[in-house]
Amino acid sequence: MTIPGLKLTSPTAELAEQFLTWRHRPDVTHWFLQQRIEDTEDYVADWAAYDDHDHHRAVAVLDGVMVGQATLGVVDGMGQSGHEVEFVGREGRLSYFVDPDHAGRGIATALARDALANAFGRLGLRRVQAGCFAENVASWRVLEKLGMRREQHGVKDSFHAELGWLDGYTYAVLAEEWQG
Repeated sequence: MTIPGLKLTSPTAELAEQFLTWRHRPDVTHWFLQQRIEDTEDYVADWAAYDDHDHHRAVAVLDGVMVGQATLGVVDGMGQSGHEVEFVGREGRLSYFVDPDHAGRGIATALARDALANAFGRLGLRRVQAGCFAENVASWRVLEKLGMRREQHGVKDSFHAELGWLDGYTYAVLAEEWQG
């Protein structure tokens, strides 16, 4: 699905400043693991330089306004550390979020799809995983829409700053399963 006026691009300091105008709203932080960013100057400085070997970020810009982001962290899978170089850093951890004023329009799906295409294309990863609170229905619907499988339902395994211990879901997809 194409969203008119939506552009997925690399982060910049200017986009980070736009992001911070809505990032600390309670309706945004509700499902975050880290509720607040304490040092916003450092955050803005680091944001644009985020794309490196182990971390990749894309932002969604709709008609010139930053409305979401996806982050893909490259990690070693369980048991990979200490093995041959070709096995190291072959998995990804996906996260994403969207300005609630623009939610429900397919932006999170577009961001996550782009991150998965990057993971299995340019980065050559073998597997990508994402987690969410079980009560965050919008998030796990995005993951299922993209063909990721629910691999784990942890009972009260995820701590929510406002709600306490909640159930969590873990989703994943392998490169050979990815349908793009």
